[in-house]
Amino acid sequence: MTLHRRRFLRLAASAVALPAVSRGALAQTYPARPVKMIIGYPPGGSADITARLIAQFLSERLGQPFIVESRPGAGTNIATEAVINAPADGYTLMLVAPANAINATLYEKLNHNYLRDTAQVAGLIRFPNVVVVNPSVPATTIPELIAYLKANPGKLNMASSGNGSTIHMSGELFKMMTGTDMIHVPYRGGALALTDMIGGQVQVMFDNVPTAAEFVRSGKLRGLAVTSTERSHVLPELPTVAQFVPGYEASAWYGLGAPKNTPVEIVETLNKAVNAILADPVPVARYKELGASLLPGTAAEFTKLVADETEKWGKVVTFAGAKVT
Repeated sequence: MTLHRRRFLRLAASAVALPAVSRGALAQTYPARPVKMIIGYPPGGSADITARLIAQFLSERLGQPFIVESRPGAGTNIATEAVINAPADGYTLMLVAPANAINATLYEKLNHNYLRDTAQVAGLIRFPNVVVVNPSVPATTIPELIAYLKANPGKLNMASSGNGSTIHMSGELFKMMTGTDMIHVPYRGGALALTDMIGGQVQVMFDNVPTAAEFVRSGKLRGLAVTSTERSHVLPELPTVAQFVPGYEASAWYGLGAPKNTPVEIVETLNKAVNAILADPVPVARYKELGASLLPGTAAEFTKLVADETEKWGKVVTFAGAKVT
């Protein structure tokens, strides 16, 4: 009896220890093959640039290719659902963006709940938008723009890269906090919106700093202020909107996510690698060229950021009455 009992206890102890050994081995061998990183945006924009940079640095650090795959459409929901439905093995990741927070309220029906159905891995970068106007607009400062909008409600058109985009929501937050009115004109991408901004068909835009900066410097568009709480080193001459509208803040940000139930050890491996990259002078310099600040931290801290942004933008979507079915 005693021998049988001892044998049973040894087997039971082995069974308990096995998952821990397997998890440890998994963390040590990951990644053993190429990793796919899906983004919900077309090539060429800030999301694509951000994804390709982190993919390059992760490939160098972890010794396997990280391949960026663009799946635009449905406000990034196509890409998001592709990741949610992928095996939770660490070989399919996604570029997380404000759209994932905004869509929770913007869409009346979704096949997923982003926070419930994904695992957040790590924050990457944050960068402001910039309030730009066509030079024909008689405003050179935020107070002048507010005064003009209040005297001429609905006269100016506000361009965005699409309904529910951070560019759109930044403008709606401004309208909500200043009691002003502009007509929202959504485009299928920021490049088309900028073309019409320069042509004068639309007059105001809260565009991403990386794409708008060159037009501000050339004088094709007039920059009024940046939407972050601090000035941007890319456009240091511009004040912040918050200097004139206390409490205003709107930033674009990116991070990495994975399917729900991705092993904690893999999430930790990726998080550690990302944080090492964000402490490396070479990647830091590349991201600063985009006008970005860094978002190092734990997976839990990035999860909180996404949850906070989901709540914040939910209020703005409700104010704007914006809906996509």
